[in-house]
Amino acid sequence: MDGLSVSPWGLFLQAGPVGKGVLALLLALSVWCWLLIVEGIFSAARLRRAVRVERAGRPSKLIEPILTAGLQAGRTDLPGESVGETRARIEQTMNRAGRALLRRLEGGLPNLAIISSVAPFIGLFGTVWGIMTSFAAIAEAKDTSLAVVAPGIAEALATTAFGLAAAIPASVGYTRIGAALGAGAAELGDWIEERAAAALARRDRPVKEAA
Repeated sequence: MDGLSVSPWGLFLQAGPVGKGVLALLLALSVWCWLLIVEGIFSAARLRRAVRVERAGRPSKLIEPILTAGLQAGRTDLPGESVGETRARIEQTMNRAGRALLRRLEGGLPNLAIISSVAPFIGLFGTVWGIMTSFAAIAEAKDTSLAVVAPGIAEALATTAFGLAAAIPASVGYTRIGAALGAGAAELGDWIEERAAAALARRDRPVKEAA
């Protein structure tokens, strides 16, 4: 037991083949999780900044396709369509383009949910395997001393810790980034309502006032 290390690298080196595989997988999930978190934070901030830029009267490349879709819809004449129906059609067109943008900005957000759900169970598998390793060591050595069971128990606890280290940030990131994107989507929806009227005003034909 004197040579037992409690550092992450030491625990990895002391683990068996199965334990090493579980720890490596959890480490990869943890790195992927943080990459997705950074990407999600950047996407949410980018969306809200784009809406503020457009409201300030400056063009934004991110949401320019939404405005273009609204202008194209506004230039389309449908016989018998009232001004209210035209505006609703423009909003629907812009909302469809907005939903497509949001799906793109979400990126790996669903993967964060998967990591937060799966990582604890992967860690639990490593925990069970480590305990089984300890029992096998007891049976082989016919000794229940701590020196015999310590390596297996350490492997079991290490996989549990690695699983939580991947799952907790993924769960928090999924919740917070989802809320940030939701707030950005609400701002985008308000902007679409505002721009629908402007797109209607730019139609090639004059807008008829309601009687």
